[in-house]
Amino acid sequence: MIIEMFNSWYFFWITLAVCATVGLYFILSNRSKKTKIIVLESILIFGLALHFLKVFIPPYCNDHDRMLRDMWFTNICGANIALFPIIFLSKSKHAKDYMFYLGLISGVLAILYPLEPLEKSNQLLEQADIARFYFHHWELFAVPLLMVLLKLHTLDYRRVWSVPFYFLAVLGFIVVNQVLQSELGFVDLRNDNMLSPNYKNSSMIWGPRSDALGKIFTWCVPEFMRTIPVGEYAGMQKFWPLLWMIIPSLIYFIPLSFLISLIWGWKHFARDMKWLFDKIKNLGKAKKTPSNEN
Repeated sequence: MIIEMFNSWYFFWITLAVCATVGLYFILSNRSKKTKIIVLESILIFGLALHFLKVFIPPYCNDHDRMLRDMWFTNICGANIALFPIIFLSKSKHAKDYMFYLGLISGVLAILYPLEPLEKSNQLLEQADIARFYFHHWELFAVPLLMVLLKLHTLDYRRVWSVPFYFLAVLGFIVVNQVLQSELGFVDLRNDNMLSPNYKNSSMIWGPRSDALGKIFTWCVPEFMRTIPVGEYAGMQKFWPLLWMIIPSLIYFIPLSFLISLIWGWKHFARDMKWLFDKIKNLGKAKKTPSNEN
């Protein structure tokens, strides 16, 4: 099994992911709410367990340093694998909105462009990890999607403003993981490479990487957030950790989440727009109508 862009194995995994999602939908569509919750939560819990169980398969079992590094939640998909089982059972509509939008975006993009399998130097030896990769990113989009399709959660376009703030909170969770990972000795300290945005920075918390994806987020970052303000390195170029992502997150995730929400809530949006236009129209008529004379 060799994964390359647009080869037969590439389309095999995409087809399998689609069929598994559709199949689960039809299996669960006529089941009770309790059964739907148990099945979907079980998938999420298994995914979390699999995150740790991967230490028993190549390349992790053959590379002690990589095993210690990758058993933590140090990127967006890894953090979502850790947090989705909790969010799914929570009563927070805003948190479940984040789960849906970011799960859909990150999971689908990862399967359409499976960077990790593509970069493996020995795919034949690491077939189990390739299967693990696809399961993890399938669950990230399939469970949130089924959560909405099976009516366990209702989207509302008026809540999309909260998505970037939950995203930033998840980035904060990653920061905690990275700090603990370094301070406890699982990986080298980051302060030895403090000025490098390409060192242990898969989620771009410490600044945009020098690749094309990093450049997409930098155009809207204020200049003062690109420079160390005080201390030994004052004046040197360095994006403010995490804080530099605030404006790009607002600019990108609110419109993108809004467009996705319209797939399910376009009637709701249309009703609200009609109400708003009627209000404006009636307000205009009221201003044109002369007041009654006493």
